Amino acid sequence: QVQLVESGGGLVQPGGSLRLSCVVSGFSLKDYAMAWYRQAPGKQRALVATIGTWDITQYSDSVKDRFTTSRDTAKNTVYLQMNSLKPEDTAVYYCNRVFPLVGWGQGTQVTVSP
Repeated sequence: QVQLVESGGGLVQPGGSLRLSCVVSGFSLKDYAMAWYRQAPGKQRALVATIGTWDITQYSDSVKDRFTTSRDTAKNTVYLQMNSLKPEDTAVYYCNRVFPLVGWGQGTQVTVSP
């Protein structure tokens, strides 16, 4: 059974850091590129970062140079290291395959506020 479980969110002050984790079950990270998405209140879900099967990463302009995604295939886990957080980073963060998508996890809430 395919399952995505995100964790690591929380409340952090501007300029702070968080590391999100996404534990994957039901398929191997060795076989699929993965992505991080976020959905802010009142907005559509947006792509934040991707990591390919050769560990090639890409980022949206809004998080480039601040966020880093990585993966541990032995643990079947994807990570999103978020530094220099800004209030506009506040959102629920999700992981999923780049293609094809699978059922969404519950996400993890990130709130950046003084």
